Order: sequence, then C-alpha cells, then structure tokens
Amino acid sequence: MSRIGKKPIEIPKSVEVKIENNTVVIKGPKGELSREVRPEINVEFREEKIFVSPRRSKGKNVSAFWGLTRALLANMVKGVTDGYEKKLEMQGIGYKARLEGKTLILSVGFSHEVNFETPEGLEISVDKKIIIITGIDNQQVGLVAAKIRKIKPPEPYKGKGIRYLGENVRRKAGKKMATGSAT
Repeated sequence: MSRIGKKPIEIPKSVEVKIENNTVVIKGPKGELSREVRPEINVEFREEKIFVSPRRSKGKNVSAFWGLTRALLANMVKGVTDGYEKKLEMQGIGYKARLEGKTLILSVGFSHEVNFETPEGLEISVDKKIIIITGIDNQQVGLVAAKIRKIKPPEPYKGKGIRYLGENVRRKAGKKMATGSAT
C-alpha cells in the first residue's frame, strides 16, 4: 500500500479540475497543466478533493505508480496556484549573465558566450550573479535549471561555475596539499 497515494489532494477555491478518460486537467490563476494518468491508476474528484487509488488489476509496480501519480497531481495543483522557482548562482571572476529578449547569454570563462533559449511557459530573470527560473511546471523548471548548471558545473578545486543557490560543493585539496611536505 502506498502511504503517499492514500492522502487526498486538497483543491483551493481558485482551481478547476477536469478528469476525462485518463487525462487530468488542472486550471488555476497562473495557468493550466494536464497530465496523462497510467491505466492502472484511478483518479476521482469529489468534495473539493482529488482521490487517487489503484484499479482492481494488481500489477508489479501499481503501488509505486499510485504514490507517483498522487505526487505529480499535487505538484500540478501547487504549480497553478503558487508556481515554482529555482535559483542558480554563478561564482567566478568575470562570470556574467544577461537577458536579450528570451535568450539568456552567459559569459562563464569560455572563449565565446553561451546562448540559452528560454523554453515556452518559463520565465528567466537575472539579478547580478543569480539566475532565477520560474514557471508552473515543477519538472520543466528543474530540467531547465539542470541544463543551465550543466553549461559550467562547479569545479572542485576553486569552486568556480554555476551552482544552485545554497548548494555545497565539496572542495578538493590542491596539488600542494596532496603531496604533503617533500622534505
């Protein structure tokens, strides 16, 4: 049994829910999201709550899909009401970011600038050395943050690169410290 899947999802007054066939559409003040639900999972909307339950056919991973479906639907409800935000921090001398239209331009120590197109449905803003990604789809916000971080991940010796705000980067001792004293 899935402990997460058993919990009903509370729906705020400003959110509309439609369930047709195996598709759940959630509409709120920030936008609209839809998701296809696996056939092993049953989704019902009653009493201003969404209830997720497994269908009669017990399969190998039904309880895992049950909890996963409930978590994804809860993320959709939170996304259309509050939205999601990820912040990336750039560390390094001369590292800069700027926006030109919907293109994020990064100067991160390469011989050229890196252009990153903002996907549809997301918004990117830059505040000095902090890049802020906002949107209603949690998965898409996290994916774009990971792609931007992958352009120049933090290196372990000096810590230069793009990292999540508050991320701890394990630092390695340099060549001098690793060899110890030579005498």
